[in-house]
Amino acid sequence: MRLATITNWAYGATVALTLVSGVTMLLASNAQEAERDAVAQRYRLDQAANRLGVEVFATTELAREYVLRGDASHLIAYQREVRMLAPVEDRIRHLRDAGAGHDELNAIREAIRWTDALRDEQQAALAAHREGNADRAREILFGAEYERELDRAEAMIERFEYRLDQRTEDTVNDAGELANAWKTASEIVLALTGLLFLCVLYFVFKQRVLHPVVRLSDVVGRLAAQDYAVEPPEMSHIDEIGDMAQAIRVFRENGLARQRLEQERDADMRLRDLIARMTQRMQGCDTVPDLTEVVRRFVPEIAPGLAGRLYLFDESRNAMAEACSWLSPTHSRAEFSPLLCWALRRGVPHRPAGERLDVPCDHLDAVADGPVDTLCLPLTAQRETLGLLYLEARGDQPAQTATIQPYLEMLAENVSLALANLKLRDRLRLLAMADPLTGLANRRQLDAALALELADSERRGDPLSCLMLDVDHFKRFNDSFGHDAGDAVLRAVGRVLAGATREGSAAYRYGGEEFLLLLPGMGPDQALSRAEEVRTQIEALQVTHEGRELGAITASVGLASVPADCRPDQLVQAADAALLRAKANGRNRIEVAHDRRQRIA
Repeated sequence: MRLATITNWAYGATVALTLVSGVTMLLASNAQEAERDAVAQRYRLDQAANRLGVEVFATTELAREYVLRGDASHLIAYQREVRMLAPVEDRIRHLRDAGAGHDELNAIREAIRWTDALRDEQQAALAAHREGNADRAREILFGAEYERELDRAEAMIERFEYRLDQRTEDTVNDAGELANAWKTASEIVLALTGLLFLCVLYFVFKQRVLHPVVRLSDVVGRLAAQDYAVEPPEMSHIDEIGDMAQAIRVFRENGLARQRLEQERDADMRLRDLIARMTQRMQGCDTVPDLTEVVRRFVPEIAPGLAGRLYLFDESRNAMAEACSWLSPTHSRAEFSPLLCWALRRGVPHRPAGERLDVPCDHLDAVADGPVDTLCLPLTAQRETLGLLYLEARGDQPAQTATIQPYLEMLAENVSLALANLKLRDRLRLLAMADPLTGLANRRQLDAALALELADSERRGDPLSCLMLDVDHFKRFNDSFGHDAGDAVLRAVGRVLAGATREGSAAYRYGGEEFLLLLPGMGPDQALSRAEEVRTQIEALQVTHEGRELGAITASVGLASVPADCRPDQLVQAADAALLRAKANGRNRIEVAHDRRQRIA
């Protein structure tokens, strides 16, 4: 049986016994009240009987005094007493109202009749006395007959009192016994009520106070040790213990919430720390391959349940090409057009399998079970598309895309900035190392490349050739057609030299109308053949500017090779000296720096 049921039954029994005890106490009080009423009634009836006896003896004494002494005052007193006497029914009415019984009323009525008979004799005696017959009057009042009637009236009054005493005593005894019985019953019920109340109080204290307090104290101790896995006891009753249990439950819920917040904060700090370290590493990258390696290593740590790819935009093919991948993604292609990705088309993250229904990207392979939980994060900077960060849920891991999506978007922004910085750095390097007019490398880049090529040539023992080229009569183009026409000639020559760079060779604009071609691994003969190709292509150029033919374009070439012609540190000077000889010997020709110089028209 449940504690609440036992408690309710005990409360009900206690209330019932309390009511019974109250009723018995009321009945005992009523019995005592009846006893007191019986005593009071006896007193009232005794007073009435005494008054009747006083009336009988008072009129007798007053009549006798008047007869013996002849004092008129006694006659007046006698007449006053007689006048005060009422008829029989009126005289017994107050006895009936006082509670006299039928037999008692008959006895008192008989006594009143005898009293009235005595009054008749008293009247006769008084009449004889008024007539002067005093002896007759005394004979009537003091005669044997009068005494017998007086005794008979007195006996009837005593009979009335006897019956009254007997009835009243019985009534008082019965009322007293009943009062004692109800009092005893009340005391017994009251004792049972008190015992039951004490039992209920002990039971309630033990079950609803002591046990809950012990259980709550254990819970409080474990909560104080931050063991929030403990379950507070369920207490539905509304009292201080219930309030305490509710307060402990609220404290536990707050502790669990605080613990969850601390775990989320720790996870947030861990992710932010990983993203910060990844950003620092990306800022230290000098090349795109370095950056892709950083992304490949860090992203699986930031999103362990997501496989993915890093795509970079290839401007030459107008395609998104895979730069790196992690955790073996399977649903997205390695290369696709930017128009196939909704994230790239809209410029915002795209997740087709999230809480909101959306269209899957076309670069994803179709899956029979429905859309895959994927996330495409565009990598953009200054409204320029740089790449795409693609992520997909792994089949053996719970999906956590929605949870860490804000961190992934932050990561994508950092990758975008790193790519933009690398691209900007490459552009700046290109501006610093390339000639803006011809697109060839400039003198600054030549100095760095020449030192490296000479060192490699000396280390490997391979030859290194250098072609120094000058456009013949270049000033004529500027003077005759303008500087724009001269620039057009230089650009055309630059294109020829750019087309001649293969197998590791490189073309540079040395200054003005002079160009230089480094040919690693080529000896004098191979370099001479390449020089002749370049000279012939330049001679075949036909350049127009503003609709006008600029005329023939030729170039003089000086050739030097290491180690055949000179020392490594004299390679450019030797080629320049050969160029001067080519110009001095008629232009549009090739001169070599060694003693076996050949002249090719």
